[in-house]
This record gives sequence, structure tokens and C-alpha cells, in this order.
Amino acid sequence: MHLVEKIYEVTERFPRAELYGLTSQLRRASISVMSDIAEGEGRLTAGEWRQMLSQARGSLFEVEAQLLAAQRLRFIDEDTFLATNTCVKATGAALLGLIRFVQSRERRPRSPS
Repeated sequence: MHLVEKIYEVTERFPRAELYGLTSQLRRASISVMSDIAEGEGRLTAGEWRQMLSQARGSLFEVEAQLLAAQRLRFIDEDTFLATNTCVKATGAALLGLIRFVQSRERRPRSPS
């Protein structure tokens, strides 16, 4: 959720002409990270959960690439980019830990019913 809040804060300062462009893309990608994690937890199997976490990871990479574009287009300065990208990296580290946890659950032998 921290990432979503940070992205909304940063994109608030983007040019008005970008409302339906990069602003929208960044916001949607950050929401996708959070939503895919939540949806994955509601899935019935560890494999389905892992797949949703993989999608969340892909969206996180989108956020990172779009932040870089925003910096190159001078919508954000270097300090804002670094601070926001630190949040992206922290979210990625937590997500990777969750993915590894789910993968370990997938490898556990199933008990007979």
C-alpha cells in the first residue's frame, strides 16, 4: 500500500497533459501490484497464488520502468526518482520473499487424504 500512496503522491505533480498517459499508467501498475497480491492470497492452490505473485512482480517492473521514463522526461527530479525507486525496491524484496514462501509450500509433499 505504501507504494501506491507514494506513486499517487508523485504523479500528482505530473503535467496535466499526462493525466491519461504516464500518470494513469503508473497508478494502474502500482494498484495492480497490490491487487494481484491480494487476489493471489484468495486462490485455492499454491500454484495459482504463485502465478498471481508473478503477475504482481511484472507490474512492479512496469512501475520501475515508468518511473525511469518520468525522470528522463523531467516530470520528476533525481531525488524524487531515487526515493520512489527505493520504495519500489523494498516492495520487490518483500514480494520476492513471499514468492519464495509460496514456492516452498508448493514443494511440500501432500499428505494423503
